[in-house]
Amino acid sequence: MSFLFPGFLFGLFALSIPIIIHLFNFRRYKKVYFTNVRFLKELKQESESKSKLRQLLILLSRLLAITALVFAFAQPFLPIKNNPGKKTGNKAISVYVDNSFSMEGVGASGRLLDIAKTKARELVKSFGATDRFQLLTNDFEGKHQRLLSRDEFLQVLEEVKLSPAYRNMAEVYGRQKDLLNQSDLSDRRNYIISDFQTSFFDENTMKIKRDSSVSTSVVQLPPNNGGNVFIDTCWFENPVQQYGSLQKMHVRIMNKSKKNLDNAKIDLWINGKLAQPGSFASEPGEKTEVIITYSVRGLGIQTGWIVIEDNEFTYDNKLFFSYNVSRNFPVLLINGDQNKSGQYLRSLLKNDSLFIMTEMNEKTIDFSQFPKNNLIIINEVKFISSGAAQELKKFVSAGGSLAVFPPANAELNSYNDFLTLVGLNTFSKTDTTDQNCERINFEQGFFSDVFEKKQENVDLPKVFSHYSLSRTTRTTEEKILNLMNGLPMLAMYPSAKGKIYLCNTSLDESWSNFSHHALFVPSIYKMVFNSEIPRPLYYETGSNSNIELKKNENAKESQYHVVSKDSAIDFIPETRAGENKTLLFMQGMAKKDGNYSVVFRDSVVAGISFNFPRKESLPEYIPEKTLEDMTAKGGNLFGWNYIKSGEKPLSIALAEIEGGTKLWKLFIILTLVFLAIETALIRLWK
Repeated sequence: MSFLFPGFLFGLFALSIPIIIHLFNFRRYKKVYFTNVRFLKELKQESESKSKLRQLLILLSRLLAITALVFAFAQPFLPIKNNPGKKTGNKAISVYVDNSFSMEGVGASGRLLDIAKTKARELVKSFGATDRFQLLTNDFEGKHQRLLSRDEFLQVLEEVKLSPAYRNMAEVYGRQKDLLNQSDLSDRRNYIISDFQTSFFDENTMKIKRDSSVSTSVVQLPPNNGGNVFIDTCWFENPVQQYGSLQKMHVRIMNKSKKNLDNAKIDLWINGKLAQPGSFASEPGEKTEVIITYSVRGLGIQTGWIVIEDNEFTYDNKLFFSYNVSRNFPVLLINGDQNKSGQYLRSLLKNDSLFIMTEMNEKTIDFSQFPKNNLIIINEVKFISSGAAQELKKFVSAGGSLAVFPPANAELNSYNDFLTLVGLNTFSKTDTTDQNCERINFEQGFFSDVFEKKQENVDLPKVFSHYSLSRTTRTTEEKILNLMNGLPMLAMYPSAKGKIYLCNTSLDESWSNFSHHALFVPSIYKMVFNSEIPRPLYYETGSNSNIELKKNENAKESQYHVVSKDSAIDFIPETRAGENKTLLFMQGMAKKDGNYSVVFRDSVVAGISFNFPRKESLPEYIPEKTLEDMTAKGGNLFGWNYIKSGEKPLSIALAEIEGGTKLWKLFIILTLVFLAIETALIRLWK
């Protein structure tokens, strides 16, 4: 216990007055003589004992009354254990108001954001008019990076609205501390007002370097009902969308409520039209995966969204996405000088408007054409130069697809140098044993949508000669067609961002009948279709996402615009030219969810979508007891003050932090009690 005015404690010397009166009683007694005093002596001893006890109790009550009265004037208080001590002069105060989407929840007296703003208003009004204040929200806006007067703070506070921006405790505390440390005021204080979701605390929170010169207090606003049903993510079963094909959209729904959903409605919208309605059932706490099947009807950029129709849960019940259905596929065919099978590939690709085929000879390769194509086919090229090998590796690393069909008279050293460069197994020797393909590897998925059903006894290609593969390199080989000896006739190898299809036999008729077989056409078609580089269906708002586009030699800075569908948002991202692509850096400029278009010189070149981060969607909060323990001695946030919201007005809680729990009223009451006891002893005890 401490005292606000300890000088009044000198009044305790007044305790000597009743003690002196008690010790020096100057009352004179008159002697009266009796013949027999035996009974009087017994009566005298009994009366003196009772009188002494009565006088001692009266003395004690007087002493306690005086002591309580002196303590009341000295104004005692119990200091808060984490209070750094009262300082004089003006104060610099930073107030963080959590305006994330979770603050849309309902608390004891309304919406959490409104309660937080009310608490911040009470807090600021409890300080002096000459103190300086900072308002901080998740937006980290420039106008919030300076100290304001009290009236300016209250005006800016009224403008605070819900924001999709997400911050964690370490970011908030660091931003508050940096600004306050720039102030020349010695009394610096932080206040953090939030619902304190579990996601607010991450691994960086426990690494916070706390500043003992700054007093920090946390105010928790728990919601009444933290339930939520929301769409977590979505993805296509087949990453490549083809016109006219059936596509399956997988949607993951999180039921973080106490409600049992039965036949809940979920709709898929494509290009502003309802593509497929659906329904789902979900139990409380369950993660549900819904599959929506629909037909791909559009070409080019497709924009859409998935929405849960539920009036009770409206937070994160909509997810936007974009994808592209290619109108045509650019393919580069590089033929060997002496090849005979080029005619099959030429007739397959050149006569179909779906493909844009460019043909080159191995002696006149133009490397600058590589980035303009999705798929490069190396067909019976006898020798792969080191320069061509490097350019092919660069092409695959950037996301391109490469198909290699070696000739019958291949320069194995050049091929092996290239295969080693891209991390594949090399050719060892020529095997002239006739054999059939053993089976189709349906598990790999290459032919997943070619056959209506799996057929084990299907006619498969025959191989008369093939190159054996060494097994010296560990690769992520995915066999497509297997030979009887266990080697793959055709295999796919993921490489960096792209993929390589390697056939260990030639398309020449003397080596195999693959070029005449029924599987040849779907094999080439699947290579072409799978060469489309899938772009993410959506990005997160406020993130530093990088959007990859095809290389544009004519692109300059400020020529790309990112525009929302309603044209309400239009910003210019940073543009950089890569080796085989153009990069757009969002740098957190997309603040609102929705579908956007990438525009170059008034032409739409790509479609992208943004969704709010789902970290705020999980209604999981730090328990009050846990947060209080963290601020207690030995806790992770020891040295901070924990203020329970709702127990008492914030102004009273702040006064206790400033001056502790005041006890002067208690001692006034005790003074009156002891005086009443003294009066009762004098009047009632005769």
